[in-house]
Amino acid sequence: MQALDIRPTRIVAMGGGTGLPMVLRGLARRADPKLGDPGLDITAVVAMSDDGGSSGRLRRTRGTLPPGDVRNCLVALAGGKSNSPLSEVFQYRFGGKRGLAGHAVGNLLIAALAELKGDFLEAVRVSGELLGVKGRVLPSTTSPVQLVAQMEDATEVVGERNISRAHGRISKVLLSPRSPPPVDGLIESIRTADLIAIGPGSLYSSVMPNLLVDGVAQALCETRALKVMVANLMTQPGETDGMDCLDHVRAVIDHVGPVLDAVLINGAMPSDEAAKRYALKGQFPVRVDRRALISAGVVPVEADLLKEGPRIRHDSRKVARCLLKMARTGL
Repeated sequence: MQALDIRPTRIVAMGGGTGLPMVLRGLARRADPKLGDPGLDITAVVAMSDDGGSSGRLRRTRGTLPPGDVRNCLVALAGGKSNSPLSEVFQYRFGGKRGLAGHAVGNLLIAALAELKGDFLEAVRVSGELLGVKGRVLPSTTSPVQLVAQMEDATEVVGERNISRAHGRISKVLLSPRSPPPVDGLIESIRTADLIAIGPGSLYSSVMPNLLVDGVAQALCETRALKVMVANLMTQPGETDGMDCLDHVRAVIDHVGPVLDAVLINGAMPSDEAAKRYALKGQFPVRVDRRALISAGVVPVEADLLKEGPRIRHDSRKVARCLLKMARTGL
């Protein structure tokens, strides 16, 4: 009698900034197959609208796509800086005030490979091979795009780095040019996934740009995968001030339709001391109304997701554990 061919669990994680690498670090620890566990097939989908910092400078001076978020995701899937000397080199950032100051080595390497190969996607793939990543990283699009925010006061803000500085309530975001084509393999990954994790991270500048790429929203509606939004722990000044969890969910639905099945929320309270410290910076815990989420057609799934320590952060191991349980057993 032949043994059953059990395939790895297919996980697609979408986002950018610091949220997506956090999810990927947890998943990477569970990626390798073990006895009775076929492991994971991980695809990270990264927003391409970053125009600040080192990535922004490389966009303006070299005409390359932004490598920063891609670099962080590659390092996360390689197990982090402590796992390999090359990861540490990728994350090394030059000091000083001129020349290379502020640039991360990995950003420069990805940009150099993109020029050498004439293909940003190939540059990402080669970088992944060098790092020995457990999975693959896909830029959501290889078209040069800018993020545009339409504010509630009818003004328009162009550029991701300018949006949080505007200090206004965002009504809608879009990409310019609109509906850029998806990178090869992205739509197929969504359609064949077992679970799609969206976020956490900056709602309008890290999460939403991936969903605005042509064909992504439709693929999310059509896939049989469980689609889970990982809720932010805290509001983000200048972007989600005063927004609760339902507001985050509604923003996604208003932009791209009913593409969420569930929202993974933190059920542990941060310390009063930490909450007060964050409040001084204009950051407050994202409030959750479970009944309102259910009424919106999204199932709230609650767990302790907090990382120990003075900062209010997600614990990558806890998040990965919850996502894998949902992927393998459903809601």
